[in-house]
Amino acid sequence: MSEMNVDQVLAQMRAMSLEAGNKVKESQSSGDFSAMLKQSIDAVNDTQKAAGQLSKQFELGNEDVSLAEVMIASQKASVSFQAMVQVRNKLVEAYKDVMNMPM
Repeated sequence: MSEMNVDQVLAQMRAMSLEAGNKVKESQSSGDFSAMLKQSIDAVNDTQKAAGQLSKQFELGNEDVSLAEVMIASQKASVSFQAMVQVRNKLVEAYKDVMNMPM
C-alpha cells in the first residue's frame, strides 16, 4: 500500500477551505436569491463532475491521479450534494409553512 503525504493532503484541504470562503463572499455580493441558489447548484454540479472525471482517470490507470485525490474529491462531492439536499428540504418546509398560514 502506498504511503500518503500528510502535508500534501493538509495543504490541499487548506486550499479548498480558502476557495470555499471566497465563493461565499462572491455569492453574498449579489442580492438575487435565485441567482445565488443557481450558483450554488452549479458549484455542486461542477464538484460532482470533477470527482467523476478524477475517478474515471484513476480507473483508466492515469499515474498522475492518486487514490487519495479520488477519495477526497468523491467525499467533497458527496458532502456538497448532501448539503444541497438539506437546503432543499428546508426550502420545501418553509414553503409549506407559508402556504398553511391563515389569511
